[in-house]
Amino acid sequence: MTDTNKEKEFTELLLQHQHIIYKVCLMYAQDKEDIADLYQETVYNLWKSYATFENRSSFSTWLYRVALNTCISDLRRRKHHEYVPLQLADTVLPDNDPKAEMLNTLYNLIRRLNKLDRMYIVLWLDEKTYDEIAEIVGTNRNQVAIRLHRIKEKLKTMSNL
Repeated sequence: MTDTNKEKEFTELLLQHQHIIYKVCLMYAQDKEDIADLYQETVYNLWKSYATFENRSSFSTWLYRVALNTCISDLRRRKHHEYVPLQLADTVLPDNDPKAEMLNTLYNLIRRLNKLDRMYIVLWLDEKTYDEIAEIVGTNRNQVAIRLHRIKEKLKTMSNL
């Protein structure tokens, strides 16, 4: 495949799946600028490693893995920063929509989870199957089921505080 064709293919795939990158970055970033930086860094990492993508998994599975690794690496680099609630919901979700308020509350709870739990729940909320999550995370289906059950229980407990 020529470089031009490779670039075109990558761009098309990226446009089809850009919402995935945004969702992952939204769960790991603290403000709009951080989200934009993570998004850019993720796209850069995707492009850098695109030549090694071998189609053993779906493009979206591979993209999730790269996006999550990028976000988690960024968190490690900025380890000394404490969590600050994200105020982005105002720009993403309408103010007076009850469903939007529930989503905002859920996202704020998810942001309080540790980075690994966040990764699992983001994938689950994006309607990935347990098998797909297992492939992305690098574990087995059973571990995914157990972990998600515990995370859901933790979120219920957190929401009742």
